[in-house]
Amino acid sequence: MPVETETQRSRRTPEPRKFGNSLAVFLLTLFILNFVIFPALTPRPPEVPYSDFIEQVEAGKVERAIVTPERIQYVLKPEPSQTPEGKVAAPQVLVTTPVALDLDLPNILREHDVEFAAPPPNNLGWLGTVLGWVLPPLIFFGIWAWLFNRAQGSGPAALTVGKSKARIYSEGDTGVTFADVAGIDEAKAELEEIVDFLKRADRYVKVGAKIPKGVLLVGPPGTGKTLLAKAIAGEAGVPFFSISGSEFIELFVGVGAARVRDLFEQAKQQAPCIVFIDELDALGKSRGGGGPFVGGNDEREQTLNQLLTEMDGFDANSGVIILAATNRPEVLDPALRRPGRFDRQVVVDRPDKIGREAILKVHVKNVKLAEDVDLEKIAVRTPGFAGADLANLVNEAALLAARNNREAVTMADFNEAVERVVAGLEKRSRVLNETEKKTVAYHEVGHAIVGALMPGAGKVEKISIVPRGVGALGYTLQLPEEDRFLMIESEIRGRIATLLGGRSAEELIFGEVSTGASDDIQKATDLAERSVTLYGMSDELGPVAFEKIQQQFLEGYTNPRRPVSPKVAEEIDRQVKTIIDGAHHIALSILQHNRQLLEATAQTLLQKEILEGEELRSQLDQAQAPAELAQWLRTGKLPEGTSRSVLKGLEKS
Repeated sequence: MPVETETQRSRRTPEPRKFGNSLAVFLLTLFILNFVIFPALTPRPPEVPYSDFIEQVEAGKVERAIVTPERIQYVLKPEPSQTPEGKVAAPQVLVTTPVALDLDLPNILREHDVEFAAPPPNNLGWLGTVLGWVLPPLIFFGIWAWLFNRAQGSGPAALTVGKSKARIYSEGDTGVTFADVAGIDEAKAELEEIVDFLKRADRYVKVGAKIPKGVLLVGPPGTGKTLLAKAIAGEAGVPFFSISGSEFIELFVGVGAARVRDLFEQAKQQAPCIVFIDELDALGKSRGGGGPFVGGNDEREQTLNQLLTEMDGFDANSGVIILAATNRPEVLDPALRRPGRFDRQVVVDRPDKIGREAILKVHVKNVKLAEDVDLEKIAVRTPGFAGADLANLVNEAALLAARNNREAVTMADFNEAVERVVAGLEKRSRVLNETEKKTVAYHEVGHAIVGALMPGAGKVEKISIVPRGVGALGYTLQLPEEDRFLMIESEIRGRIATLLGGRSAEELIFGEVSTGASDDIQKATDLAERSVTLYGMSDELGPVAFEKIQQQFLEGYTNPRRPVSPKVAEEIDRQVKTIIDGAHHIALSILQHNRQLLEATAQTLLQKEILEGEELRSQLDQAQAPAELAQWLRTGKLPEGTSRSVLKGLEKS
């Protein structure tokens, strides 16, 4: 079914509106010509003072004059002597402004034989008067009508006056199909029946089945929710309306509701079709979220109410499918998520290893690859990467190959691209002095040795003391060997100890610490606190959740702590401190047990700046675990008679 685009709607203007616009333009042009352009182009005679005019009359130089209340235009008598051949010169026309109430002027002109008269009446003078009164209001209303028409047509400079801003793709011409979507096979399978319904609706109607009115796509950013919606429209070959939730909300109450009504009216006219609302949380936040004005005349609430009403206002098999995407399903209004509105919720999660490999195959179609590129290895090295991250990874690798004048992208380019995405760009211009360089080297080797002995931590792939990213003077690249979806207690303890390995190495070698471990300490403290307050891994506090999960698919947030008594808060802090102290003790113990390996590896790193591959693995394979490590990983408690103070005394000796 063909769809009328915005350009076509703007061309299909009613004839009365066209005539009114043309008349306004004609009158405006006439006004400008009559009062601006013509007077400016007409030559004006020179003006002289009134006293000079009287002197010329008394001297007998004035031949005739035309007197009006506003001015006097007069002609001087010709003087043959003014030309070299004695010819008569053309009469000179001059203008002066009369002095008010000069009653002697007629007598002076008669005495000196000057012909004078008043100008003939202007038969068209009424036209200027009419235009002066009529044209300004017409111009004003013409401009107002033009702006209003632009607003109703949703033009580029439109005023937002209730017209939907949805972008329309005719006949599903989104340029995307299911072949362009990979790594989310479960989500694609959930949505295939929607495509089948849009193609063969009679098949479902015969058995009394109702296709879902709305499908909500939820998942982390960059996992392909918008891409999946476009692929559905491309596969079904139906019109596709795309709009963001924030485009409904305006300053004036009621504008968003008007846009919702207009969007659904357009969709019903183009059925069967798909309406896609991106970032639904901007529009559909819960109405019971607190605040002093809950239930008031709020623009967002009015818009949400209109959306709820419109979704109830059409039949499930009317051919209009509402797709929506959000990263924050937990903040949506319950009335929006109930059956009958968004009947189905599809999770579009980060892909696993097989999914990442499939996504890489999609993005490398137009990229020239060298023979050594192994997409399976790249998929293994990129756990947690979403589809957008993998697309960026392929592009970074291609840019590196082009920068180095290579004809194809090599595996080395992909490895460097992974490090760029994970750790940031290299900053070799940031030169460290010898003390800083030595501190960073021991710090990173401390991370690597402790991490090599911890369960579930993955392989240490690379150690570098070349600055990268923002504030990172060095880094240890540790990648898991497989996708992990759960962490057990021992792995959490091991990760905390690994984070504290850098600071522990500085304590062991230099007897003091630097500011380089601030980020490690922050991460270790957050992980220890979550293990107590969110995961319920404290024997003293038990399986009680003291934090609220507010954002399921967004990272980099802090969960709010539930209201607790001062005694419970003190116990939480004590448990966190115990976990951190135990991990710190174990990290110091491991490094003390492997001190020779620590110093030898650090010296090698100072010479080469980067350690990776077989050379790094051969060094870390020599690391040995102290006797108390196994018990601490299992129970979180140190053996009797050991303490951090005893170990520090051993270090000083």
